[in-house]
Amino acid sequence: MQRTAILGTLFLAVCWACHPDHATRYKAWSDYGGGPDHSKYVDYKQITRENVNQLEIAFVYPTGDNVNYRFNPVIVDGVMYVLAKNNSLVAIDAATGKELWIHANLRGIIQRGVNFWQRKDRKEKRLLICLNNTLQAIDANTGKSITTFGKGGYVDLKQGLDRDPATFGRATSTTPGKVFEDLIILGSAPGENLFSGPGHLRAYNVITGELVWVFHTIPHPGEYGYDTWPAEAYKYVGGTNTWGEISVDEDRGIAYFPIGSPTYDYDGSDRAGSNLFGNCILALDARTGKRLWHFQTVHHDIWDYDLTAAPQLITVNHGGKKIDAVAVASKHGFLFVFDRVTGKPLWPIEERPVPASDMPNETAWPTQPFPTVVPPFNRQLVTVDDINPYFPPADKAKWTARVAAAKNGLFHPLSDQYEVVTNPGAVGGANFGNTAADPKNGIVYVQTQELVDFYSLKKRESAPQRGGPGFGGGRNSGVSPERLAQGKALYMQHCQACHGENRAGIDGLGATLINLSTKVNAEAFKGIMAVGKGRMPGFPHLTETEIAAIYAYVTPEAQRGPGGRGNRDDDRVELPDGPVVASGGVPVDLPPSGGQRMTDYPSAYTGPRSEYVETNNWGLGVPNLLTPPWSLIVAYDLNEGKIKWKIPLGNDDSIPGSNNLSMPNGSQGKGMVVTSTGLLFSTCLDGRVYAYNTDDGSMLWSAELGRSNPGGLPAMYEVDGRQYLVVCSVGSLKDKSKAESDVPKGYIVYALPKKEK
Repeated sequence: MQRTAILGTLFLAVCWACHPDHATRYKAWSDYGGGPDHSKYVDYKQITRENVNQLEIAFVYPTGDNVNYRFNPVIVDGVMYVLAKNNSLVAIDAATGKELWIHANLRGIIQRGVNFWQRKDRKEKRLLICLNNTLQAIDANTGKSITTFGKGGYVDLKQGLDRDPATFGRATSTTPGKVFEDLIILGSAPGENLFSGPGHLRAYNVITGELVWVFHTIPHPGEYGYDTWPAEAYKYVGGTNTWGEISVDEDRGIAYFPIGSPTYDYDGSDRAGSNLFGNCILALDARTGKRLWHFQTVHHDIWDYDLTAAPQLITVNHGGKKIDAVAVASKHGFLFVFDRVTGKPLWPIEERPVPASDMPNETAWPTQPFPTVVPPFNRQLVTVDDINPYFPPADKAKWTARVAAAKNGLFHPLSDQYEVVTNPGAVGGANFGNTAADPKNGIVYVQTQELVDFYSLKKRESAPQRGGPGFGGGRNSGVSPERLAQGKALYMQHCQACHGENRAGIDGLGATLINLSTKVNAEAFKGIMAVGKGRMPGFPHLTETEIAAIYAYVTPEAQRGPGGRGNRDDDRVELPDGPVVASGGVPVDLPPSGGQRMTDYPSAYTGPRSEYVETNNWGLGVPNLLTPPWSLIVAYDLNEGKIKWKIPLGNDDSIPGSNNLSMPNGSQGKGMVVTSTGLLFSTCLDGRVYAYNTDDGSMLWSAELGRSNPGGLPAMYEVDGRQYLVVCSVGSLKDKSKAESDVPKGYIVYALPKKEK
């Protein structure tokens, strides 16, 4: 039996090495998440388990501003592309940090990363960016916009969604998408409120900007899945989008999409049915957009259990055969594993009965899928015995009583008569950035957090009004006293606890918002509020009008009035120091984004209406309700379908005497790097970067970054035979006795000491 296993392993290794392009695969970090498969895996040999503790800072590229970036650098041919200096795209020498060019003032650019493309001769190189509802191309050699791309240098992403663009707000993806051959494949983040835009998946030509294909995630008449919705739901349901991370099998030309939940997340009265392709892992032909297979991980989602983390493409030895598989981790703590080509589960997934809803017009789906062999990576039940032992007695008694009174379980429908408690909640489990793999050995790594949600519903006061002044309503659009009053009330409810009564920020919780408009324009603010940034969570259920009101309140310096300058940023063209070659992207001629939003169902609609909203704050009031650990890294051996090891991620230094206790919210938006030498690097909310042994999860090295909450995914690359690890560290100071100038703030690059010649 042992001999068979050894022969099988050798067979896999030989086949892997002989496959075309595998000899050079995983030798560059040329894409968001490392490469097309999003494994975050590199095949470099210099840094090993034996010498990792010798890593030292090679150089720091300072961001030169107060923006809390969460950017994953891209490194190609010795050049690193980063976001810095008030949302400028900067090319630097990847071995020294020397600036090569700066494209300044890209306010509104998505801040997680960019897409890189180059011709086979490696001469023409392009960066594809999403900026304020447009797709643009920048010459990676010169830093200048490519004006032949699209219409005058841009593609309007609000076009081609089969609805009047004026009736919805955001159409920009919040993650970079994926480049495959000459295509850029994009998802979107239209928001999650009632009547948000649809989450079509699209592919554009990287040279011309031409739209090549569209896939309707809310099916149109005659399309597969149309009968899983009410008739013509595609006219009013939104979301059902990929705001997370796309993975691509280059060899087969298959793109794998984690799909989010339909709108409205918590009240599905107006969308009876299972609602394909909501909450699906969806495999499409990357060249044509044709559906190949899908699996729905939640039917008729009314808990916001959307998929966001990158599907991991692995090769496993399953049943004595080599299988190319895909594994997708969910918010609710499951890891689903399928044959990458056929979509067949590697192990049975059972449909099990779940509770019915007691809400009027809500028809909860009677069963939900449960993996039977692969264990969950989170606790999925909250009991009174799980209450945090570090709570003071009064707090522990309060939370114990609340848990005891609530309905419990992953799939208990929400109600306006009682609370439902669940773990992990809508912002727990695995989220963007939280998966990685050793592809050839069938190992998948999941960063996860245990963040309890208390859910309940209340009657919607009125249809969500959208549009009006505040988001691009024109240079002369004022802000009424009523709007400012609304913004102040919303700020006090959602923002003040972290950013302070005077907007100056609170150490360790939230950054200053004073002079925010000089760093973040109104369009970018919408995206941040939708999906969060750094430690800050997203607030996807705030309407655009509500977000506009908050922006108006927190940016008094930008509002037009006596001595004011309006709330648009195109008249502020301050340039950073350095080799600036361009500013602001291409000139864009788009209609104002503040138009007449969709506020009601189509006139012919006669079915039930979504009338309830979720009332709680997505677990944010109780980030460490449970016994620790609160965040973890879980390693799965998917040759066997078992957890190989599980370790706490980080340490909560605020608890005296704690050691490797983990951090509440520690994995939210963080990332990993996996090496062929048996190392796993990870960032954490506690302001450290760690290196673990992939065999057993033991910690081999850690480094203090000096700042809490390092943002974005780390990256690893090699230049002239020297291997580097880069971490974006721009959070608040951990040690308040130090001066800002004493602690590096920017992209911190580690390497082994140079050998003396």
